[in-house]
Amino acid sequence: MSRIPDSFIQDLLARSDIVDIIGSRIELKRAGREYHALCPFHNEKSPSFTVSPNKQFFHCFGCGKHGTVIAFLMEYDRLPFPEAIEELARIAGVEVPREGGNTPNRAVLEGPLDALAGAERFFREQLRKSQPAIEYLKGRGITGETAKAFGIGFAPDSWDALAKFFGDPTHAMAAGLLKKSGDRVFDVFRNRIMFPIRDTRGRVIAFGGRTLANDPAKYLNSPETALFHKGRNLFGLYEARQSLKSTLPYLLVVEGYMDAVMLAQHGFRNVVATLGTATTRDHLNLMFKSTPRIVFCFDGDRAGRAAAWRALDQALPEIAEGREFRFMFLPDGKDPDELVQEIGADAFGNRVEQAISLADYLLDELKKQANPATLEGRAKFVTLAKPFLGKMREGPLRELITDEVAKLARMSRADFTIPAPKAVAPREPAAPTSQATLTLAKPVRDALRCLLEQPELAGGLADIEIVEDAGASGLEVLLAVARFLSEHGRVSAAQLIELWRDRPEAPIISRLAAEAVEPGQGDPSQILAEAWAHLRLQGQKARVARLLKASEQRSLSGSETAELQRLTQQLARR
Repeated sequence: MSRIPDSFIQDLLARSDIVDIIGSRIELKRAGREYHALCPFHNEKSPSFTVSPNKQFFHCFGCGKHGTVIAFLMEYDRLPFPEAIEELARIAGVEVPREGGNTPNRAVLEGPLDALAGAERFFREQLRKSQPAIEYLKGRGITGETAKAFGIGFAPDSWDALAKFFGDPTHAMAAGLLKKSGDRVFDVFRNRIMFPIRDTRGRVIAFGGRTLANDPAKYLNSPETALFHKGRNLFGLYEARQSLKSTLPYLLVVEGYMDAVMLAQHGFRNVVATLGTATTRDHLNLMFKSTPRIVFCFDGDRAGRAAAWRALDQALPEIAEGREFRFMFLPDGKDPDELVQEIGADAFGNRVEQAISLADYLLDELKKQANPATLEGRAKFVTLAKPFLGKMREGPLRELITDEVAKLARMSRADFTIPAPKAVAPREPAAPTSQATLTLAKPVRDALRCLLEQPELAGGLADIEIVEDAGASGLEVLLAVARFLSEHGRVSAAQLIELWRDRPEAPIISRLAAEAVEPGQGDPSQILAEAWAHLRLQGQKARVARLLKASEQRSLSGSETAELQRLTQQLARR
């Protein structure tokens, strides 16, 4: 994988203003040295969300979310870290450099991205000119407002209409829009209603097309490219995220573009569609960045049941605390598009609320395959259940389902074992527990808070080698921050946090950055001076004690003797 240089991230943070960027997304009001707002990440009636222009840091005292402008973009715009950097770079008007690896950089993808954006404009313009395409959408119940919201367009019934639009086919071919046969370049999509597929930033990365003819391939997706992978992208996810900036209560997973569009038109904006492929674990983890609950919606026929069983198999390893899966089955012969138009939004919403849990679905399906009312059935029931339990991570739900299997089989919980779940690597770097839960001594905490408030104060700290011996809890964190700030000049708290995001000190620094030094508490420089003096005194006492102990065992060197005399005199003057 290519890597974004740390130096670029630091420069980007230096030229970005967290107040401007957050203020462009939510309403901020000045309150003293900071800005306050209603938190965009949880419901509240009085403002508890603060933004510090000095630290370039935000913190909510209600829900606890905090971080730099990068963390805000990741949370608010639902972006992975690299894409948050790209968005910040776009705002700043700079390009993101990459170091090594084989991941395509923006320079490589810029042409295809522009081609896809141009194709979306072309298809939307063609829809306005095609009465048959307009009549088809009207016949399906799609309004003009909905078509505009999703960027729906039309690919004309021509071999080279899009090819002529582009002229130079290079980037359009890389984007999967055109193909070449011999000397001839032709359109991939012809005579189809076009649905743009967007990434988490809203950029068009592919298309899905529904034929208006008798084409055996009713739906056709863009081929996989450097930008687009069916197993890692979802139709409608960007639109769902934009519909509600806070965490989505749930995401409803359907199988068709038209299903997602029609449900959105009926008020269900939190709907996504898989792209002609079964649900993957990448899909699930992508969705869990936006919601704690996933509801699968499947047809009630045999194919729908088979698809649901495959989804359950992918879901089992992803079960964790705070995550929930549910399954909703439609009447035979009905798809979500038809059903919501037939019964209305309220009745459809009731069906969503009544979706069965993963545990109930799993046990019900196993009971259909093995009747636990007979001895043979109970034995088979346990045998069938074990592999599914083995795919789950250890946790309360796994234990509860195991207990229920034992109860249905009329066995003692201790009478059978299940395969150990495969170890799952953590998705984010985890700080050592000793650092993450470290309790800081008061002078260490005071000094760190002041340095994060005014990093330039680090240049005035003296006798670091004496303070090293103070022995206070968390002292190593304070000294690391002090040395870094002294060596690198004026670095904001935000720059330090992002630069050290994978270091064990990161949780402590982030936690302290959220604690403002209030005006009534005194001047930060004075607070730091007092805290540093206290630590220096403790360091002096510790050095004297160590030298005295050494003198009992051996003769001190000349420099050690001079140091002992100097420290003793300093302590005597206090």
